[in-house]
Amino acid sequence: MSGTGSPERSSRGVDDESRPEDLYGMQDRVVVVSGGTQGLGEEVARLAVSRGAAGVALLGRDVHRGEALAGRLGGDTDVRFFAVELGIADECRRVMAEVAEAYGRIDGLVNAAATTARGSVWDTSPELWDQMMAVNARAPFLLLQAAALLMRERGRGGSIVNIGSVAAHGGQEFLTPYASSKGALSVLTRNAAYQLMRHRIRVNQVNPGWMETRGEDLIQRRYHGASDGWAERAGAAMPFGRLLQPLEVARAVLFLLSDESGMMTGSIVDFDQSVQGAGDVARPPTGPLWGET
Repeated sequence: MSGTGSPERSSRGVDDESRPEDLYGMQDRVVVVSGGTQGLGEEVARLAVSRGAAGVALLGRDVHRGEALAGRLGGDTDVRFFAVELGIADECRRVMAEVAEAYGRIDGLVNAAATTARGSVWDTSPELWDQMMAVNARAPFLLLQAAALLMRERGRGGSIVNIGSVAAHGGQEFLTPYASSKGALSVLTRNAAYQLMRHRIRVNQVNPGWMETRGEDLIQRRYHGASDGWAERAGAAMPFGRLLQPLEVARAVLFLLSDESGMMTGSIVDFDQSVQGAGDVARPPTGPLWGET
């Protein structure tokens, strides 16, 4: 106890009297979001803007969609779209250099972009394997590398959040290259977190479960023959009666980006409605649920 009779703080640097908005807000921060024009990446960008980010850089392939979204999200936040082909290594380096020149700094990075084509042990081609690894594992590394160099140079730390998948624990038979790429990302997250912690650069990962997005809708229709209403039917069969929504996962990402998560680093967070290793894992249903007879 202190001389005034009030309890002492348990550790230095922790302000128990901080207002919530000071902890989870994004004020005076520049955040880069790959895959920031759709799905989870878009929700992360929207939430960062709503919480007062100074700048948000949207990385993506669709120029029309990206520029339109940047225009809608702009205002007090400097939102810009940067076109990039993340499967090309030089493109990753080029776009991060452009972001650094535009904003002068990077305080946060969210690696949300990914490709989710299907492939099993039996039919995955070398080309599909290489593409999956290039976009889902190499690109996050190259963006992380560039961001970490800028953060170290500035000397004020930063936060990096990789978006993985519960498929990283093994995945289904038609997710061989995808699951492998997300497994690689998990190792990268912890390896980088350990290397960068002395620079106060935190690296964490969120592994969403089955999430309802426009991209997932396209995947289900293309590869699994899903019909209209598939998400509602699938959700009804899940433990919580619905599929994950991007906004709720985005809130977890913003927690990890913000000061609310404190010194948390090297963590792999499963955001799912099942428990890995504890019995049957919730999996996509088949048959009549998909409108099949």
